[in-house]
Formats: sequence, structure tokens, C-alpha cells
Amino acid sequence: MTPESPVAYDLECRSLTKSFDDFVAVQSIDLAIPAGSFFSILGPSGCGKTTLLRMMAGFVRPTSGDILIKGRSVLDVPPNKRPVNMVFQHLALFPMMSVAENIGYGLRRRGVPREDIARRVEEALVRVGLPGSGGKRISQISGGQKQRVAIARCLVLDPDVLLLDEPLGALDLKLREHMKVELKKLQHEFGTTFVYITHDQSEALVMSDRVAVMNAGRFEQVGTAQDLYYRPATAFVAAFVGESNKWRGKVETADAGRLTVLTEDGVRIAGSGEAALAAGATVDVFVRPEAVALSRDAAGIASMANRMDGAVASVLFNGAASRVLIKAGAAQAEIDVALPQTGEFNDLAPGQPIHFGWSDAQTTCFRAG
Repeated sequence: MTPESPVAYDLECRSLTKSFDDFVAVQSIDLAIPAGSFFSILGPSGCGKTTLLRMMAGFVRPTSGDILIKGRSVLDVPPNKRPVNMVFQHLALFPMMSVAENIGYGLRRRGVPREDIARRVEEALVRVGLPGSGGKRISQISGGQKQRVAIARCLVLDPDVLLLDEPLGALDLKLREHMKVELKKLQHEFGTTFVYITHDQSEALVMSDRVAVMNAGRFEQVGTAQDLYYRPATAFVAAFVGESNKWRGKVETADAGRLTVLTEDGVRIAGSGEAALAAGATVDVFVRPEAVALSRDAAGIASMANRMDGAVASVLFNGAASRVLIKAGAAQAEIDVALPQTGEFNDLAPGQPIHFGWSDAQTTCFRAG
């Protein structure tokens, strides 16, 4: 048996691997989550994140590696004995029970005295913002309230770790946006370690202290939301987290990570990349839409390393998240630019000429492949 480690983390995975016949779903995952953290695992469908979460819960046995909770290995501990609880996407509330009965279900199964159950259930209702709602039927509460009841049902059991498997996936967009803020508040209120899996980058970035971006069974990068967004470690992270303009091209010049790249569209771009990149290397180039500045004339972008002109293809109005698509260069490459909210460009329309540019520091290059 793996010796106990110092209890510095609520949850650890050590070289965790899971194979199904010849298919490796999770490959050598190492992870350490401090107590009281909100940690998210972000990745596309099929990347292995649900398999990883189910191993943590005890529903799937790893092929190799170890899982520790509070410094103690739980590989041989069955799911119902592990100090974790899990919230599923479809919540699995009991429709024949009241809100209070749903929340107190696990306590009853543990044989907790009735008066203690009533007290702990009411405390949990207050903490999730539903005081006095214990007598309601599940059919009488909203989708967001059901979400809070499902979380309260888990948290009333005082787990060391709460696992959440895309719990907002069944909610409508407006309610999802609201519940992102509510979930973060709940996690802070209870102080329980949350491990949250999602394919929605907005959920992960808004709520999490740290995020692991998962791809093909491996972690591409683990860091804060700002790390992932502003300092992506791989091309996959740069493409998956946030929006980016992307080109492929060959390095023309390279000097200690400062690059000039000629794209397949014939556009020359100054940017930065790893120091090992040399002239002739094929690279993928990423530029965030909000990094691009617009100007009515060439003088407005004269100081920028990358300067272009083109014509407005379309304006995609969405309030503060509005964007403009610009056709540029002989190849009429389409550039996605965040529309500034200064009012200066509120009259942009398709066909209008426009100048735009960005700095080399805002251009990230990764070896293609």
C-alpha cells in the first residue's frame, strides 16, 4: 500500500492511468489540489475528463497509479466509503420526496438522529439561499433551485471533496450564467474542495482557482485562468481557451524567440515563440481578437509591429462582446477583431475600408504538428 503523504492536499493523483483494452483514456495524470480550492478540468468531449472524475469517485478502477484524499490512498476504498460526493449533470433528485427529504437522504442512510438531520438540513438550506423551502416538492422549484438542492444534498454530508460532472449542462444559457457565480459563492461559503469538469471554457475560467486543460487523456497545461488565456503553453491550449485568429506559416527569421513568419496567405507577421524555433520551421500563429486595434487611417497603427489594411466583411453585434470580421490581403484572409466599446466604430458597415494592427508581443507561435 502507498504510504501516507503529508496532508498538504485534499486530493492527489499520481501517475494515474486508465486503459480500456488497447485504448488509453487517461494517461499518467499527476495532480495535487490544495484544501478549499475550486479546481476545474476543461476539455473537449472524449478527452478523458469524465473517466478521470469517475476514478476519483471510485466508480472506475485505475489501470495504474494512485489516488489520495487527505494524504491517504483510496484505491481500495469503495465509492460509498470515500470522503467524496458527486453532483451529476441530471442531478438525480427524488421527485417523490420534498426538498428537505432530498437533502437529508444521505444523513438518514448514515443513521443520523432525526433532530440532527432537521437542524443540518435547515442550515444547509440557509447556506444555499433557500431558507424555508424544505417542505416544497421538487416539481415546485426552478432549475437553479434544483441545482442548489443537489449541491446541498452532497455538502450536508461534509465531504472532503465534491466532484461535479458538468452540472450546469442541462440549464438554459441565462440560468447557466447566473449559476456560475452562485456555484463559486457556494464553494467559498462551505470551504469544500470542488473538482469540476466541463467542456465550457467560460465556466472553468470564471469559477476556478486553477484549471487543467485536458486533451487526448493528458493534461496540456495546469494554471490559473490568466495563465491559460495569456500564457498558453501549447497550440491546443491557445486554440481551445478563448477565441483566436490562427494562421499557419514558415519562420523567415528567428532571434532568441523573436520571429518573423510568412503565412500561407502571404501575410508577414512578427511574433514570439520558443527559443528553439529556427528559420524554416512550420508554425501555427495565434492572435486574440481583442489584441487587434482598429484605425480609420494608417497613422493610427503606425507604431505597431503588425500593420494591415482591409475592408469590413461583417459586423457581429452582441453588445460588449461585439466583433467585426475584416477581409485583408491578396488572399482575402478573414480577421476577427473585438469591436471597441468607445463608440468610435459604431457606424462600421460592410465594405468600409479599415486599418488594423497589433504588437509582436500579442502574437504567439507554436511549432505546427
